[in-house]
Amino acid sequence: MKLVPGNSAGTVTAYYLRSQGSTWDEIDFEFLGNLSGDPYIVHTNVFTQGNGNREQQFYLWFDPTKDFHTYSVLWNPQLIIFSVDGTPIREFKNLESNGVPFPKNQPMRIYSSLWNANDWATRGGLIKTDWSKAPFSASYSNFKADACVWSSGKSFCSSSSRSRYAWLSQELDTTSQQRLKWVQKNYMIYNYCTDTKRFPQVLLKECTAH
Repeated sequence: MKLVPGNSAGTVTAYYLRSQGSTWDEIDFEFLGNLSGDPYIVHTNVFTQGNGNREQQFYLWFDPTKDFHTYSVLWNPQLIIFSVDGTPIREFKNLESNGVPFPKNQPMRIYSSLWNANDWATRGGLIKTDWSKAPFSASYSNFKADACVWSSGKSFCSSSSRSRYAWLSQELDTTSQQRLKWVQKNYMIYNYCTDTKRFPQVLLKECTAH
């Protein structure tokens, strides 16, 4: 994906998975536009049973408007991993044993959109969309999806193609864990797990689980 170049303030390029219904699950990759020369913000979130508030935000270590880059989501029963060009930036583990809901019981579809969010996207809404710069365009290339098929209320993965579904049990190896720590140390700019002003009483359970 190649993001909106130039003055993209107020725009959000979104790439996400979402289920249907009022208690939906959702996995968000959103790219918050900015004024020319200012960095994009990568906004990630995980919804379970209609509840989100699990945002983490990052800067990127390159200009995402100059060339195509790969933004991927690994979602299996154990975890969700957000990656950029193969480098993990966020891991959301299945902590149901600690009472943390995890999206695994609803089928999700993949969506993408480019929309106007000038009430919050850029500096909390202080910078508005400059419509004289329209149209705003993001570009997509080499899309790939591997997934099990939802049918008759169940998820089916072909047993004859086990190598294709290796991602079902995939986890971060030692090298990937180190790269994740590097990103979070150097490029993370917001983490809901450390936002005591927003959650003054108690942080969400996964923030204190070990």
